[in-house]
Amino acid sequence: MSLTAHIPSHRKPRRSAPKTALRAGVAGGVLSTIAVAGAAGPAQAEPVTQTIEMPTITAGFSTAVAASAQATQQVAQDLQTQAQEDAAAATAAKTAKKAKAEAVRKAEAKKKAEAAAKAKAEAAERASRSTVRTTLSATSGSSTGTAASTSSSSSSTSSATGSAAAVIAFAQAQVGDAYVPGGTGPNSWDCSGLVQAAFRSVNIDLPRVSQSQSTAGTQVSLSNLQPGDILYWGGAGSAYHVGIYVGNGQFVGAQNSSTGVVQRPLSYDPPSGAVRVL
Repeated sequence: MSLTAHIPSHRKPRRSAPKTALRAGVAGGVLSTIAVAGAAGPAQAEPVTQTIEMPTITAGFSTAVAASAQATQQVAQDLQTQAQEDAAAATAAKTAKKAKAEAVRKAEAKKKAEAAAKAKAEAAERASRSTVRTTLSATSGSSTGTAASTSSSSSSTSSATGSAAAVIAFAQAQVGDAYVPGGTGPNSWDCSGLVQAAFRSVNIDLPRVSQSQSTAGTQVSLSNLQPGDILYWGGAGSAYHVGIYVGNGQFVGAQNSSTGVVQRPLSYDPPSGAVRVL
């Protein structure tokens, strides 16, 4: 046998499905699917004859925005109007308050001026009465022909000069006025109120109360008194009463509610001490 001779194979050849049968199966499946879909659908489908339009959202939104803007503008105008009205009311109230205050001030100034004029007239009248009393007293003393009295009066008058004379004149002009605790004039006094006012007439400011007035100047002995010295009763710094020495052994003081302002000799109520301010 030849080495090249063909040796038959014992394997069975593979059988492949005919292409025609495969294609037929695929086509059949597709047709079946179409048939089922057709059977499940409506028997008759109506053609679309109308187009439904969706509403326009932006149209309503624009209207709402416009209404809101108008409302906001109206609120702003109302607030501005209210602010203007409030400002006008505040200005009117301020003007009225200022006018009222000015009217009150003018009324008080007029009242004070009237009170000052009345006080001045009353002081002039008291001074006139005091002058008359002094003249009558001098005439009476002269008629007695007592030389000692005349000499003493002359000595007192010559020593009370300048500010001391003015202080004494003021104090004597108040003789006859009422005594009222806490009184500072012009028609009623307490002891320290009278002393303070008398010295204020010559532009000297003294403390208000007797305790302080008893230490307001230089302490002097009662044997060395000069017209215009401040007399005090009680201790220096704790005095309970004050008066003014007017010379010739006499003083003027707002004594009490029974006597009022009087001029008396030192023997009437001997003082405890004296201070000199002038």
